[in-house]
Amino acid sequence: MQQSIVVNAQDYDDDEIDLLGMFGTMIDHKWLIMAITVIFMIVGIAYALLASPIYQANALVQVESKKNDLLGFSDVSSMLGKESPSTTEIELIRSRAIIGETVDKLQLDIVIVPNYFPVVGEFISRRFKGTAQGEVASPWLGMNSFAWGGESLKVSQLNLPESLLGKKLTLVAGDSGDYVLLDEDGNLLVEGERGQAVNQRGIKLQIDELRANPGTKFSVVRNPRLNSILEYQDALDVLERGKESGILNLSLESKDARKSVKILNTIAELYVRQNVQRTSAEAAQSLDFLREKLPEIKKDLEKAGNALNQYQTRNKSVDISLETKSILEQMVNLDTNISNMKLQQAEMDRKFTPEHPAYRALLTQIGELTEKQKMLERKVTSLPATQQELLSLTRDVEVGTEVYTQLLNKSQELDVMRAGTVGNVRLIDTADVNIQKPVKPKKFLIVLGATLFGGFFAVALVLFRKTLNKGLENPDAIEQLGLPVYASIPYSVLQESEEAKTHRGQGLYKAAALLTLSHPTDLAIEALRSLRTSLHFAMLEAPNNRLMISGPSPLVGKTFVSANLAAVIAQSGQRVLLIDVDMRKGYLHKVLGTPAENGLSDLLVKRCDLITAIHKTDIENFDIIGRGQIPPNPSELLMHFNFSELLDQVSALYDLVILDTPPLLAVTDAAIVGRQAGTSLIVTRFGMSPAREIELTMRRFSQNGIHLKGAIFNGVERRASAAYGYSNYGYYHYDYKSDKA
Repeated sequence: MQQSIVVNAQDYDDDEIDLLGMFGTMIDHKWLIMAITVIFMIVGIAYALLASPIYQANALVQVESKKNDLLGFSDVSSMLGKESPSTTEIELIRSRAIIGETVDKLQLDIVIVPNYFPVVGEFISRRFKGTAQGEVASPWLGMNSFAWGGESLKVSQLNLPESLLGKKLTLVAGDSGDYVLLDEDGNLLVEGERGQAVNQRGIKLQIDELRANPGTKFSVVRNPRLNSILEYQDALDVLERGKESGILNLSLESKDARKSVKILNTIAELYVRQNVQRTSAEAAQSLDFLREKLPEIKKDLEKAGNALNQYQTRNKSVDISLETKSILEQMVNLDTNISNMKLQQAEMDRKFTPEHPAYRALLTQIGELTEKQKMLERKVTSLPATQQELLSLTRDVEVGTEVYTQLLNKSQELDVMRAGTVGNVRLIDTADVNIQKPVKPKKFLIVLGATLFGGFFAVALVLFRKTLNKGLENPDAIEQLGLPVYASIPYSVLQESEEAKTHRGQGLYKAAALLTLSHPTDLAIEALRSLRTSLHFAMLEAPNNRLMISGPSPLVGKTFVSANLAAVIAQSGQRVLLIDVDMRKGYLHKVLGTPAENGLSDLLVKRCDLITAIHKTDIENFDIIGRGQIPPNPSELLMHFNFSELLDQVSALYDLVILDTPPLLAVTDAAIVGRQAGTSLIVTRFGMSPAREIELTMRRFSQNGIHLKGAIFNGVERRASAAYGYSNYGYYHYDYKSDKA
């Protein structure tokens, strides 16, 4: 039998995802879920209203492609495939050269923040509207250390020792424009007046504007330059509008709209100026190179021209044939291109290594043109000697003239470009910001997100608590363990209210008045009447008229069941004796309003007799023996012959003896008492008693030779989780009362 119990418990504890049960659990805790969701929604609304608005400034820059380099040759990048010029320009805009100069120019490494009242101070400050220019809000409730609106602090110079860089300093405004600067520990660093330069303790400070109430504090931080550069590199967003459009959108987010516009305009202006300077520098460098090459090319051209004239004079004006002229034109084009590429190679020698892909691509092109040149030279060998000589001399003259003319024109263009102020980028739109529509916080999304998160969190919390709570919620689960359920007693709200009224602020084990007397029509009492009927037939074959009521653990309602069951049975005409066998924490005498003295413990040690120990209750045929004085050895007293003798005596005097024992898993008293009781029941609690606990209780009783007749399922609540999770709930709520006349 024990083996079958273990198997059933394991079968029941097998984890399965019960979607309907989960849905029912959420319905049971709908008010908790709604409350948590509303709280999160309120927090989201508060944050959306109190959070500082973030504005975004935007500017547009156009980057034009360089079709040719400064020497007039094809762009090197074209040899490697098409690439958007914006890719390089975006990195240049975000470079430390541009951002660093912006930080220096606008002193962005100096961060000044007024001391706002926690949570709502900044919100109040933003809402302040002064009637006059430069007006400062009056302190609330005399708290003049906080900024309440209209405060301003402008620093034109702040040089700090390296040990104070990045540290939060505090500037306190005084009367008539004076101030003090304190370190993190509140020690005085500098004191001075507005408009005057101060040089104290290695600190150089000049404040141009200080507008605040006396005592108002400002947080002043001078960050290391590199930290400020990195911060604004992260804050600056540069994106190309459309693929390979060359239109760059610069955006910067900040709490201060005017400051973000100023920063973005400075970055754009510095970038455009840097681009012009770069173009001018490249033109000057290329111009120097051309000026070195032009005299050499001119000298070679003059030499070729003299050689041609001398040859024609010797041969008396020999003309070139049509065939030779065709070959000459092809060779002049090839030689001109090769000469231009070699000039470009000389320029690239100063910029790239021979392993650079662009350099290697240029060499490949030169090699291809050289092969074509050799093919034409092989055709020339088939011409007459005079035509070959004339072709060679004419070729040198025309190639030299072509190259010299191109370079001379390019040098003039470079000279103009070097002195010019135009690059390949231009500022289309200066920075601007829409102060009527901040980009953050997105109030609707924040409130919606907070509400959804609150709902998810509440549902997860409820399901997590449900997972941790292994208490059974259906009598079918107990019967699967092999233990019949004799009654399912619904949870009594009336009992709870009675306990709250009677024992508010008192100890845990001080109970309220008997529910059978105060509310006889309560559903819990009706369930006990049904239990009375079931017990009548269950105890017909019992060896004696003793009923032991125990439980696995405390707080399952064992005493509530025992007292009210005894009262219900007594009302049916049977003589009932209820014995409080819990000599440690029993409180039946408080429930029934009887004295604590002369109880079971006193009776077992012969401090009183049976007649003195039995107390009458307010219900006819219902008597009680309380626990008596708390003894040091309750278990030993129960094992004594006096206890067996007492049970024999009272069994002869009463129709039913109910023994209310302590929980079995806490102490062994119930196992001792159960051997002398003809019928044994345990009380389990809805949602509190897990299957393994009940199974262990059954095993303990079985090991002590006690047969459990069944269980009483107490405190049953109407829960949607149980209704959805099981097809047979085992308890139905029917209200059936007599009509009033």
